[in-house]
Amino acid sequence: MQYFLIYLFLEVLVSVNISSAIGGLATFFEILLSAFVGISILINFRQTLVENMTAVSYSCIDLNEFQRLNLFTLIGAIFLIIPGFLTDIIGSLMQFSVITSMFVNRYNVKSNKCNNTFIQENDKKDSDVIDVEIITNDTVSK
Repeated sequence: MQYFLIYLFLEVLVSVNISSAIGGLATFFEILLSAFVGISILINFRQTLVENMTAVSYSCIDLNEFQRLNLFTLIGAIFLIIPGFLTDIIGSLMQFSVITSMFVNRYNVKSNKCNNTFIQENDKKDSDVIDVEIITNDTVSK
């Protein structure tokens, strides 16, 4: 409860300061714009999910980091939909994979290495293959 009150206090301070600096009409358009961005992120979340699943399949990230990255994207999109400047700032920061990776990798150091050997081994195996057409002569003379 006390964290919510601290958040609410900071949200009011930030929103009043920014709103007084940019004006009421610009504040209204910022609220609409951030809500549309948050909704579009939620609509296009499928693409982000596919990219993160690809990173998991190539062992660039582990499953815990996969869950956290997707959670940051979802929570950041919801923060962008909620009106307020502090929530918009936090929601925008949560959308950048560099910043979310910093938070995720703080406790998960091993995920910095992407296992590219899997990709290189598959490319090497395919480069050794030679396509050949075999023609047999099955004509029998009597």
